[in-house]
Amino acid sequence: MLNKGLRDEEKIRIDNVLKTLRTLVYIPYPLDHLQIAEIENQLKEFALSTETLVDYSNEDLIDLLVRLHFDWEQLEQFADFLMDFSKIENYNFEDKALTVYQYIQQESKVFSFGINTKIVSAKAKK
Repeated sequence: MLNKGLRDEEKIRIDNVLKTLRTLVYIPYPLDHLQIAEIENQLKEFALSTETLVDYSNEDLIDLLVRLHFDWEQLEQFADFLMDFSKIENYNFEDKALTVYQYIQQESKVFSFGINTKIVSAKAKK
């Protein structure tokens, strides 16, 4: 278990990477090679790449994110990134995002209408 100082530093690091990822996929047109390379670089911070995202099972992805100490909000942001990235590029990460949303809803022990809406939306895209 991380002590409070390390936990805070890790949270800030994860938040910064997620913020960058979300900013990169917010663009409403196809990504260029530099933007895709930047997404790859940001994913490396989580020991991921687009290739490993494709290869990981949904459960393995959840296990990795939990090991990286993602909190509920960070898990939601990562799932949001997966949904947005799937819209822009030819990746099908909606199922992985759905699994993350469902994990949050089930494991957080708190019902969230926002997460529930995202679950319904992700199911509709399948």
